[in-house]
Amino acid sequence: MSKTNRTDTPDELARSVGVTDAVVIGLGSMIGAGIFAALAPAARAAGSGLLLGLAIAAVVAYCNATSSARLAARYPASGGTYVYGRERLGEFWGYVAGWCFVVGKTASCAAMALTVGAYAWPEHTTAVAVAAVVALTGVNYRGIQKSALLTRVIVSIVLAVLAAAVVAAFTSETADVARLEFGSDITVSGVMQAAGLLFFAFAGYARIATLGEEVRDPARTIPRAIPLALAIALLVYAVVVAAALTVLGPRGLSEASAPLSGMVRAAGAGWLEPVVRVGAVVAALGSLLALILGVSRTTLAMARDRHLPHTLAAVHPRFAVPHRAEIAVGVIVAVAAATADIRVAIGFSSFGVLLYYAVANASAWTLTASEGRPARAIPVIGLLGCLTLAFTLPLTSVLAGAGVVAIGAAIYTVRRKFSTGSPGRGRGRREPC
Repeated sequence: MSKTNRTDTPDELARSVGVTDAVVIGLGSMIGAGIFAALAPAARAAGSGLLLGLAIAAVVAYCNATSSARLAARYPASGGTYVYGRERLGEFWGYVAGWCFVVGKTASCAAMALTVGAYAWPEHTTAVAVAAVVALTGVNYRGIQKSALLTRVIVSIVLAVLAAAVVAAFTSETADVARLEFGSDITVSGVMQAAGLLFFAFAGYARIATLGEEVRDPARTIPRAIPLALAIALLVYAVVVAAALTVLGPRGLSEASAPLSGMVRAAGAGWLEPVVRVGAVVAALGSLLALILGVSRTTLAMARDRHLPHTLAAVHPRFAVPHRAEIAVGVIVAVAAATADIRVAIGFSSFGVLLYYAVANASAWTLTASEGRPARAIPVIGLLGCLTLAFTLPLTSVLAGAGVVAIGAAIYTVRRKFSTGSPGRGRGRREPC
């Protein structure tokens, strides 16, 4: 729909995001989550096999990214895998993907908000976390271009801080390259569990796909932006993990409550610690900003199909954003941040998001050659990898995640049974390009 044909109450979002902004939004969601939240728990699981766990997570993420990019180019609508599963596998699988994304990423939002509080003002973590959610919900409400501009600034600051910390670590007298070697503490289950936790760090590229309705020329932009964002994030992660291991070793890294602060302190660069803390806050804010953006767009898509209250499908007439969905997501995340534990939130989020991408890979398998399907091995590896990593996460995460997915499936079944017709398939549907 062109601007000249817009009504005062538009039901479509403005296409204003190019390749650079799409890559930045993806990076903003990934960088903070992996380095400042998931690194220590993953080190506890994998020991000296941490880099191997990172490599496995990266392979699965690459398959997911490729499948998502091909599907997003075909279906450039808000909602990501919710839309792909619905169109390729059927309404139920689309619903399951959307449900897993919304609940999993709501947990991610809470984890990032708590990370902001823990680094910014440890004595008042919860209050700072809730304030951060309220502030960033307001930024998103004003329009996606405001969000993209702020995310670009955040990513620049975080990369500069990480670069300074890495240089300090590798030039330190305490650095020991031998610590990068594999040791006897490695187990298959530990490495796989670490890969599942580290996958939490790579899931940010989903934000690019879920913003499909706001991307210019999505058939070209999305397939370029997703792999590029993923490659940059992987390079950053690998360098930072290697630096942390050379200074702290696997045990020191696993025991660190703030791994990068501990890294620069052990490297004899204590003056950098306040800078790293600021970088952690900024990185977590960037992740939280992009996460709220993505969850609200999937909420919009599900509301259009009446799997969620249809009032959440409203688009603001001035800012062209799903303002009611953004407010609802902001309120739920604020409550979660006030009550959740960050370690539980990370595992729960990883479980939900891995199932979300399992549906994405299954959907990509159904693409034909004329629809731009990826090499057949990619969705197969992605699907098997997602399921394997999901069920090797800590048992509490698996049980909680499976329980929430079962509740979602039960809600869907009850609604289908007692509704007078279809719950809205096709309402608000966007035809593929």
